[in-house]
Amino acid sequence: MASSHTDCHYCLQSLRGRKYALRGENAYCVPCYDSLYANPCEECKQPIGCNSKDLAYKGRHWHEGCFRCAKCSRSLVEKPFAAKDEVLLCTECYSDEYSSKCFHCQKTIMPGSRKMEFKGSCWHESCFVCQYCRQPLGTKPLITKDNENYCVPCFEKQFAHHCYSCKKVITSGGVTYHNQPWHKECFVCGGCKTQLSGQRFISKDEYPYCVDCFGKFYAKKCAACKKPITALGGAKYISFEERQWHGECFNCAKCSVSLVGQEFLTRQDDILCHECASA
Repeated sequence: MASSHTDCHYCLQSLRGRKYALRGENAYCVPCYDSLYANPCEECKQPIGCNSKDLAYKGRHWHEGCFRCAKCSRSLVEKPFAAKDEVLLCTECYSDEYSSKCFHCQKTIMPGSRKMEFKGSCWHESCFVCQYCRQPLGTKPLITKDNENYCVPCFEKQFAHHCYSCKKVITSGGVTYHNQPWHKECFVCGGCKTQLSGQRFISKDEYPYCVDCFGKFYAKKCAACKKPITALGGAKYISFEERQWHGECFNCAKCSVSLVGQEFLTRQDDILCHECASA
């Protein structure tokens, strides 16, 4: 602007008919203003005078014509850009040099766009979805199977085992019995409901029973000791005329000699060896 009434605040020369710049309430001729207050350009190192447009970014300044991509030299004025090690780059050059590639589509994740990271890989937000329902996963809980990500409901629907007893999903652990999955807490004795995981048990009609309950409800009783015959662990037992004996109980009723694998005779409810039967 021109003035015919003031002098330069610094050199005291008349500003009449000359351009000047104001700083606060003081007027300066252009040379004085530039020498005192103009910012040096990051690119050409020359002052950015009051007659030039000063573009600033993070405390640094450029002439409008110097504000360019450091790689392809395209102007960055009113364009999106990124900085790397204090060097300015257009988004295309920055992406080529530094941006991550999406694990799903293998395309560049552009600066400024939202990036999802999981297990050391990156995704576009729109690519980070459940493999089954295709809904965005965002920060929701997820489960990975065969390098594919699933939301928890879809994973349970597609892959999770359901307990044979309560029919609910088994999320961890569990017991396999008769090729069927069970919750550990559901794998209980069919009689007394005691948990059987890690315990000895006997199967009956596809359900497990503890030894005591199986003996109480289902096992045949030994004709000699009257205790249940469970055959647990492969123990041998003898059956004769609808009666059963533990192997160690199948003895002569008179002399107590073992009759396992021997000939014997019966007398009423007793079994006898040949010697005792003949006496």
